[in-house]
Amino acid sequence: MPSFDIVSKTELAEIDNALNGMTREIGTRFDFKGSKSTVERKENAITIFADDDLKLKQMQELLKGYVTRRKLDAGCLEFKDPEKATGNAVRQQVLIKQGIEQVLAKKIVKAIKDSKLKVQASIQGDELRVTGKKRDDLQEAIQLVRGLKIEQPLQYVNFRD
Repeated sequence: MPSFDIVSKTELAEIDNALNGMTREIGTRFDFKGSKSTVERKENAITIFADDDLKLKQMQELLKGYVTRRKLDAGCLEFKDPEKATGNAVRQQVLIKQGIEQVLAKKIVKAIKDSKLKVQASIQGDELRVTGKKRDDLQEAIQLVRGLKIEQPLQYVNFRD
């Protein structure tokens, strides 16, 4: 039976490349001259440290821009609320989304079942497997999931006949 997997994976090497480019630009920009603005990644979390709210907003835009330049979807970044650090400084956590959460997976499975397509969708950990008798049905399922306007970037991999 033909099948494919729906996954959500973000290349951490590309995130590192984007952060390196962002750090270089912060070092050369005039409006960041003399500031202690930094950005670093640990596991699936990026920490942005800026002198004030204006610089934080600029760094958020830089991060989105560099991630997009590396051909990643900026939707893989989840910005948490900024928090005050020492003095006027601001710190913000940015989570890198990996895998499909249970709530989103159930929403996708429900949409596939409600569409009356002749395919079955099953949740397997942090990814989904969709199986059907015909390749055309699977391609319709892909189009259906793309049409759901999900903010998290999804990849359709492991297509087998």
